[in-house]
Amino acid sequence: MIAALLGFFFLRSIVAFETVDLWTGRNGTVDPGDQCSCEAFLPGTTFPMGELVQLEQTAVQISQKLELEIIKVDMYESKLTIYMERVANLTVVIEMMEDDPDSYSELYIQEVKIQIKQVEALILELQASIQTSSTVLITIRKEITVIIVELTELETKYDKNLVLVTRREYIKLQQKLEECERRHNEIFNPNIGSCNHGGISRLSKPIISQLNANLASGHIYGGWGKDSHPLPGSETMYWYSASTDAVVRYMSVYSDYYRLIMRQAMKTYDLYASSDWRGTGNNYIIRANTLYYQFANPFSMAKFNMTTQKAEYRVVPSASNRFSYHYAPNQILDFAADESGLWVTYATEASKGKLVLGKIDEAAFALKQVWQTSIFKPSVGNTFMVCGVLYATRSVDIHTEEIFYTYDTHTRKERYVSIPFEKFQERYMYLDYNPTDQKLYMYNNGYYVSYHVWFNQNQSNKPQVLI
Repeated sequence: MIAALLGFFFLRSIVAFETVDLWTGRNGTVDPGDQCSCEAFLPGTTFPMGELVQLEQTAVQISQKLELEIIKVDMYESKLTIYMERVANLTVVIEMMEDDPDSYSELYIQEVKIQIKQVEALILELQASIQTSSTVLITIRKEITVIIVELTELETKYDKNLVLVTRREYIKLQQKLEECERRHNEIFNPNIGSCNHGGISRLSKPIISQLNANLASGHIYGGWGKDSHPLPGSETMYWYSASTDAVVRYMSVYSDYYRLIMRQAMKTYDLYASSDWRGTGNNYIIRANTLYYQFANPFSMAKFNMTTQKAEYRVVPSASNRFSYHYAPNQILDFAADESGLWVTYATEASKGKLVLGKIDEAAFALKQVWQTSIFKPSVGNTFMVCGVLYATRSVDIHTEEIFYTYDTHTRKERYVSIPFEKFQERYMYLDYNPTDQKLYMYNNGYYVSYHVWFNQNQSNKPQVLI
């Protein structure tokens, strides 16, 4: 009963909510232009999960109380039936005695009087119990009223964007999104691992999975994604790390996408557990179950093997710690991975802040080749690598980002291009490409965001050159 009542109250809050408003998809279908869309836009307002969980806990307690009272009422009804039968029997006996009083002894009459007194006492007891239950029911009704008031306040505060849904409805939405992602991955992986294309032609709309696993909008520094070169058995693994500042300490891994969005971490690594291996900046990646990140002290590139839980660092020759990306501080050494291996970007004093690209020898954990570009790193939003080509982004406006520059390490040619794409929110702290699914992973103001990537199928058909 309470579940039905509370279900009604919760549903009041989502009358205007339709899944298609926040999550749309044409699963398993392709548009005439060979496009498939699966979009999920969560609102900017933080979802009041903690308050709803507290309300649900209160609802459970109320439900238990009410169930107990229902059991009592059932018992009262059963007792009342018995008492009524006994009264009816006594009525018949008394009528018979009135018709022929000489037939009954004084002892029998006394026994009937005792039975009448017992029934009277039981009725008084039942009446008192019913009054007690009525008091409890009034209290329960008041508690339910409080819940309605609290839900109304939440509705007023949060439902401006039609997002006040119950926790169960939220989980259903996540499951739908997970299914949408799975179907998208079936459609958007024609040549995984292949570089037989002419570079990126466009990006999909942002696919927003959810707020980070900490359910904290203040965790704006962070990243998420997949292992770019997974070990056998870890092909479906995802990772996530975030903080309220630029410190890199914790890294959580999830066995698959479903457990990522359900916040069921398989393991969380603490870089400060045995010794101070904390890093800084949020420009890390995971490759072959190894975390590559910027070590804080001394300033250097570091790697943490999550299998052996061993860490080591290498100082990058000439790398300056003065030049970060446009959106965030401390993004000095930015790691990237593509079909051809592991990379790092940085800037030097000699380059006067212009971006330098280095290829990492993974076995030796050292730079084996570097390329000098002409773009000033602090003007760049972020960079990533695809098939040995560097792509750099910049802000167009609060809603639009643009891939504006490419550098091909094979030909040493740089190009200024224009490939705009939509941002979920204005500032983002992380952007990287993953060759295992040909997707871009963005950490956008605390939210998991991703993009599908389309490539020019004609190798000679490069992105539009502006200059």
